[in-house]
Amino acid sequence: MYFAALLARTEDGWEASDTELDDVETLSDLADLAREAAADGADDTVLVFIEQEDAWFGVVRVDGEEDPRVFVSNAAVAARSSYGAMLTDELLGHDQDDEEDELDTLDLDGTEDGYEDEAATAVDGPDGDEPSDGAVPAGPLGESAILADLGVSEGRLLALDGDALVTIADALGAAEVLEAVR
Repeated sequence: MYFAALLARTEDGWEASDTELDDVETLSDLADLAREAAADGADDTVLVFIEQEDAWFGVVRVDGEEDPRVFVSNAAVAARSSYGAMLTDELLGHDQDDEEDELDTLDLDGTEDGYEDEAATAVDGPDGDEPSDGAVPAGPLGESAILADLGVSEGRLLALDGDALVTIADALGAAEVLEAVR
């Protein structure tokens, strides 16, 4: 089960609203949804919190028309869910169209034309010691300093687990408004 909320910073503090992600298919869709939630105009900071049953959480930050910034607490776990996969694919530069095209080029022996056996390199990497480019890393992924200017340091964000969104909202001074939509 997912929980998703938007927190928009206003002159009077933070305003929170829960949000439906049913029509969100890309990070661009999510950023557009966040921009629509900006109360005082397009330059407001809007945070999108996404959480899946304390397994992982993600924070997407949209500041006006700038590109969204993303942090995911556990990329390997998040990549197994639809919204988490959307975020991790964006962070890793994966393109779903490319993945679908790759599936069409499978040989009968299960390997792709012109590629090494990716099953062997996904864990160890081509050099035997680093993950391959296609592997989703275990642990945090993205911009860990995403909230540093708002009072949540990089180290604190990386150390969060459990009910992380409440801890973040508390540090922002938005715990009550987040709890109201939870």
